[in-house]
Amino acid sequence: MPPSFVSQVAVQQVVPLLAVNSMDRSLRFYVDGLGFVMKNKWMVDGQLRWCWLEHGNAALMLQEFVPDGTHRRDMAGPVGTGVSLNFICGDALAFYREVKGRGLPTKRPFVGNRMWVTSLKDPDGYDLHFESPTDAPEETEYEG
Repeated sequence: MPPSFVSQVAVQQVVPLLAVNSMDRSLRFYVDGLGFVMKNKWMVDGQLRWCWLEHGNAALMLQEFVPDGTHRRDMAGPVGTGVSLNFICGDALAFYREVKGRGLPTKRPFVGNRMWVTSLKDPDGYDLHFESPTDAPEETEYEG
């Protein structure tokens, strides 16, 4: 790939689109539970079908399955299978304490690859990992 192509295109961000079974359930999880903010949305016949969510500099999109019609979307296999999203943040331990305090089932943080990592699944089975750099020894488990 010629360097001019890379510099001309200048990719800025990747934003995953997650297919979800219930927009309401997913919004409760991402907005109310994890603190994402809705920045854009697409409505069809008064129903929210797609949205753009942000948390700091990270973004993702959610789109609800529609079983028929113009915007039909078929999925082979269970939603979320094999998909992991890794959010690099300033303080994964603070994230863990806040989200755990909101009642979400979040795994106890541990150190892996020089990062504190705390993980949880969204309502559709997507794996979410929130990580922050640390000097703590590998495999240390958070005691808080």
